[in-house]
Amino acid sequence: MSSLLEAIDTKYGKEEADNYDPDLPVAIYVPKKSPRNSIPSLLVLNDCDIESAGDEQELEEKCQEVEELDLAQNKLKRWTEVFNILKHMPRVKFVNLSYNNLTEELVNLDNRDHFLYLKNLVLNATRINWQSVRDLLQLLPSLEELHLSLNNYSHVELGDEADVKTSPRYYYNVKKVHFTRNPVATWREICKLGLAFPKLEALVLAECPLQSLDPALSVGNRSASEADTSPGGRTESECESNSLPSFDSPHSCFRKLRFLNLNSTLLATWDDVERLSRFPALQCLRLQSCPLFEYPQEYTEHERRQLLIARLPNVQTLNGGAVIGEEEREDAERAFIRYYMDKPESDRPERYADLVAVHGRLDPLVNVDLSPEKRVKVRFTRGEASEVRSVVVYQTVQELKQKLESIVKIPSSRMKLFYVDQDMKDITGPEEMRFPNKQLYSYNISSGDEIIVDSKH
Repeated sequence: MSSLLEAIDTKYGKEEADNYDPDLPVAIYVPKKSPRNSIPSLLVLNDCDIESAGDEQELEEKCQEVEELDLAQNKLKRWTEVFNILKHMPRVKFVNLSYNNLTEELVNLDNRDHFLYLKNLVLNATRINWQSVRDLLQLLPSLEELHLSLNNYSHVELGDEADVKTSPRYYYNVKKVHFTRNPVATWREICKLGLAFPKLEALVLAECPLQSLDPALSVGNRSASEADTSPGGRTESECESNSLPSFDSPHSCFRKLRFLNLNSTLLATWDDVERLSRFPALQCLRLQSCPLFEYPQEYTEHERRQLLIARLPNVQTLNGGAVIGEEEREDAERAFIRYYMDKPESDRPERYADLVAVHGRLDPLVNVDLSPEKRVKVRFTRGEASEVRSVVVYQTVQELKQKLESIVKIPSSRMKLFYVDQDMKDITGPEEMRFPNKQLYSYNISSGDEIIVDSKH
């Protein structure tokens, strides 16, 4: 069994006894503690087999200045030991307990100290149950960021759904929640996070098997719901009302949400993107590696981004990177109009009419063929003789040599070709066509140019 105190002594050294003799003259100041004996404000002790706190009096003397504590991948199992550690760190603001098996429920809550400065708590892969999460939230009045990823949660239990209109339990201080790779498949469960954290600004749901943002759908049910008949659900004005939020629309419980990560979820329809456009405060969105973009692979990456930007007028940053500029947004909206203008009216989303009202009905883009001409007329010169011939530009240099063998009486293996650009010949001169597999069009060859035929000596 290893304690936190033992791990600290192992990493930073045990404090040595003070051998200072007051009768000796002192010429310079020597600190009593070496830098190795000083415990930093950021204390990282990962994978040290820590199971307990250790001697509390000594721990209190050493850890007064600790502000960030990382104890991931240890062997902590009892919350009593966790609290015994934290109570001796009065300044602690960040705590990482990931990959400790903390399934034990909290006990004696009435006798627990509140941790007034703790703002960021990481509980990834701890298997902590929901009752313990609720109890912890009562002890952390300043908590702003909570990590609950990899805990195998298929449901959210931060309060009884039946209590929404009677005695809902709110935690107003929490602004960021990380919920990556939990097997939650319905948006109704995610709405419970928004209900419990009314001021939530950032939510990470990457790799959760969410199939839809319609809160009325159950797992595997892709039919339209009576409560959410349109992709957007309730209007923004309804979302801003003072009534208690319900689960009738995707965004009713997320009035303050500014950042949302839905990467690697199972969202598969554009209806869910339309629902995202109704989140009143959403500015930053991550939406990649979803079936919507993978099956079938109908869109290029550029087209996908344009179709997303056009559907999400309030989103300022999409999948990271720079803020979407006015020019990029206008280009995306015009591309959106052109994408749907030739489709049946029944296939056009509501956003199409909104954008036509802004940009008008656009003419189709002219289909300009920028590919090179298939044939050009080139002058072939061999010594004093010359002849103009029609040449296919999609053949290779080697193929051209083989065709010239019977004309110039030189084997292709001993033939050398030089390309002369009629407009640049006085500047660049002839260019040897030395690459046998290079196609002629890559020389930008055009009618009126010249190819000189010579033989190797």
